[in-house]
Amino acid sequence: MTNQPKPTTAPAQSKREPVLSLRGVSKRFGAVAALTDIDLDVHAGEVVALVGDNGAGKSTLVKILSGVHQPTSGTMSFCGQEVVLDDPGASLELGIATVFQDLALCENLDVVANIFLGREMSPLALNEVDMEVKSWQLLNELSARIPSVRIPVASLSGGQRQTVAIARSLLSAPKLILLDEPTAALGVAQTAEVLDLIERVRAKGLGVVMISHNMEDVRAVADRIVVLRLGKNNGVFLPDASNQELVSAITGASDNSVSRRSNRRQTASTPTA
Repeated sequence: MTNQPKPTTAPAQSKREPVLSLRGVSKRFGAVAALTDIDLDVHAGEVVALVGDNGAGKSTLVKILSGVHQPTSGTMSFCGQEVVLDDPGASLELGIATVFQDLALCENLDVVANIFLGREMSPLALNEVDMEVKSWQLLNELSARIPSVRIPVASLSGGQRQTVAIARSLLSAPKLILLDEPTAALGVAQTAEVLDLIERVRAKGLGVVMISHNMEDVRAVADRIVVLRLGKNNGVFLPDASNQELVSAITGASDNSVSRRSNRRQTASTPTA
């Protein structure tokens, strides 16, 4: 029987205070334990990928960070201060912005209206000029490829829509952005566009938590990969960790198709005496 690979030891972070720190965070829904004793640190200018199988607790954790759910136990610190997020508004005001998988965009509205939706300048007499200028500023910071901020979102590609959603999250000047499956259902070119976008967000000094099932996307941008399994921490890996290590941590099984394929390749490449 093959021993399960041990998680790769991630390099020590600098001694600066993490922008986000979770200690022993648990969440129960009645008799069901969705999360148990979760520890997580995210530093400024760092992309942390959160991976795991369906039901591992990734979405529950994101909803706790975004203020949708409150943890049953554990502590959460933001910029060195212990905090309690009672609702999504409290999370946003604190400096945590969330881009959910469905993006929550209004396709019949233009880019400007979507970026400022619910946060319009002078709502009683809309300041359209300043809103348009600010929209271009946010999009230019992300090097966005959007032809006009006055076209309906319905006419944009998947990658461009993700850009609009991220630009909207930057409107509140957050310190941490949560991205839930940002490359799901995107083509190759659009996925590359979104991954470039994530790197630009990191370059702005923001902390990023990215949920993804695509290991190649994770390796492309993540500084660390945090694995959840059955609602618990199950290892922290570097981006150069092998598929065998990651799949073993995600599934809890060291004997799987990936490990068998790796063993066959290793056997085939070993010269015979």
